[in-house]
Amino acid sequence: MDIYESSFRHWDVRASVRSKPRRELTGEPSQGRLFFPPEQVPVAAHALVKDLPGGGELPVHALYQYLHLTTVLEQTTVVPVASQIASDRLNIELPAAFRADAFKICTDEAWHAQFSYDFMSDVAAVTGIEPRALVTPGYTRKVSRAREMLDPSLRPLLDIFFAVVTETLISRLLSDIPKDRRLVPEVCEIVADHAEDEGRHHAYFRSLVQYLWTRISATERRLIGVQVPVLVRAFLEPDVEAAVRMLQAIDTPAGDINSIISDCYPALDEHGFGRAAVGTVRAFRDAGAFEDPQVAEAFARAGLYANLGEDRAGVRYEY
Repeated sequence: MDIYESSFRHWDVRASVRSKPRRELTGEPSQGRLFFPPEQVPVAAHALVKDLPGGGELPVHALYQYLHLTTVLEQTTVVPVASQIASDRLNIELPAAFRADAFKICTDEAWHAQFSYDFMSDVAAVTGIEPRALVTPGYTRKVSRAREMLDPSLRPLLDIFFAVVTETLISRLLSDIPKDRRLVPEVCEIVADHAEDEGRHHAYFRSLVQYLWTRISATERRLIGVQVPVLVRAFLEPDVEAAVRMLQAIDTPAGDINSIISDCYPALDEHGFGRAAVGTVRAFRDAGAFEDPQVAEAFARAGLYANLGEDRAGVRYEY
């Protein structure tokens, strides 16, 4: 790939940081409005939870954890990589247009972290429910373990490709929440703002992986490529520790928590796993990653190779 076609041509007038108001929650939501999709909070529907006095707080805690994950992801994964690109600190020379757009991504992602943090404060002030169940997102520990298994010289490359993974995964929450009429309107609006920006980022990181893949050595491609499914799974697997902490925050009897978690979080369905990762798999396929048999086999073993024929997520990005 020698020609980079920017998806940021209209960034000045379309980026949420330039064109959208700060989404504020200033009063009690209308009766019956939800703070988070109930399907995404399986522990809330469990028989041992439904009758607990604090059971109704679980969707609020789930929203807090989602906003917290957004803040951590942007600040610790995407911004550092985009900053390296913008300041020309990679060991691989990139076209100037890549650098120019990386500056915009830094701005976007800092704003996503800021508005997620601010909105959490708004929700706490309105509901009286403090964000006391936050945990460091589970993916961070799993990615750290994968990183430690690599030679130190390869770890910066893993960081770059983990940013590619997170920015090319097709998030059901980003696509579904803005259309969910059951939810508090401000929740829909803040996620819609994020989703619009992420469409541009998705295109950028697809182009980035195509550009970088042929400019690293065959050995680097193999060693990093077989780790990509590990990174995908780390990011997509349910965060059980967060669920446990939420249950503790509503005073769930300690003896019930293991049963609730076992019932609500069975082994991850490989079919659903492939659906969520289809954007990432396409990005690496189009870059030529599957030309290496070991990389192709690693994707296939993880259930990430056979799901390319359909656009299952139904996400349409506007640039």
